[in-house]
Amino acid sequence: MPKIYPIGGVKGGVGKSFITASLGTLFANRGKKVVLIDLDLGASNLHTLLGIKNPQNGLDSFLDKTVKKLESVAFPTDTPNLFFINSLHCSMEIANLLYVQKLKIITAIRKLPFDYILLDLGPGTNFNTLDLFLTSNEGILVCTPEPTAIENSFRFIKTVHFRKLKQILKRHAFESAIKSTSINSNNSAFKPPDIIDNILKYYPDKEKILRKNLSDFKIRFIFNQFRQNLDSRLGDQFETICNRHFYSQFQFLGNVSYDWRVYDSVLSRKLYVNKYPYTQPSIDLKKIADKITNKRPSASLTSLKEFSE
Repeated sequence: MPKIYPIGGVKGGVGKSFITASLGTLFANRGKKVVLIDLDLGASNLHTLLGIKNPQNGLDSFLDKTVKKLESVAFPTDTPNLFFINSLHCSMEIANLLYVQKLKIITAIRKLPFDYILLDLGPGTNFNTLDLFLTSNEGILVCTPEPTAIENSFRFIKTVHFRKLKQILKRHAFESAIKSTSINSNNSAFKPPDIIDNILKYYPDKEKILRKNLSDFKIRFIFNQFRQNLDSRLGDQFETICNRHFYSQFQFLGNVSYDWRVYDSVLSRKLYVNKYPYTQPSIDLKKIADKITNKRPSASLTSLKEFSE
């Protein structure tokens, strides 16, 4: 079974595409077969970070039935083992996916023959973005460490958690609870534990099913563009808060340090982790890749710091 990681965030400019391209490259460099899918529908730019000027035959060919299988439009990049599916040539209305189109994409993604599938999602909390984030039980949230960004990220988690909850309710036919939570969803101040308690009033015998489905859902998060003057414990504190307020699992993957050379790599259309492998952000990203794959960090990572300046 492939490992699917949707990569999302509330606002544009936090580095979702950068994180997607970097992690995908690191997985591929380790011999894994990886595909990156640009699902920032209507504003795709992942191809630029990959150094691809004008990709052809992407998601549009799959949706209009020019090709039958999504894997047919997964084309190799300059990095061995790394493939790419673009959405650059989709119609101008692609951001407003029809339900059948969204279902077709999600179903096809789950059938792709790759070791790792990384989904670069658009910003925001519209239903399409949330449902694509819920393609698997392991999503990655990218945010910057400013207070406003963290607040928005918590709101994203709250919204996607509620969307996941409603999916579980529909799947297990919690009809009365669905109606009740639909009313509560209009209140931005709702608390997930309160909703769970409300549901269990109707279905006390299904507590185990509900809690298990929620606990199987894991959100990991990364603080990008992290500057030296910030508190390095910020991510761990955010993880603690999320695990306290939700029934799902939350894991802080790490900080990715700020570096002006990220901008330089985008301008030159070169993958940052390949062009600047010994900088602090590359070291940070390698540690995050180790954590995702449950691999012990290489001893050489710490020794590379002397070359990062």
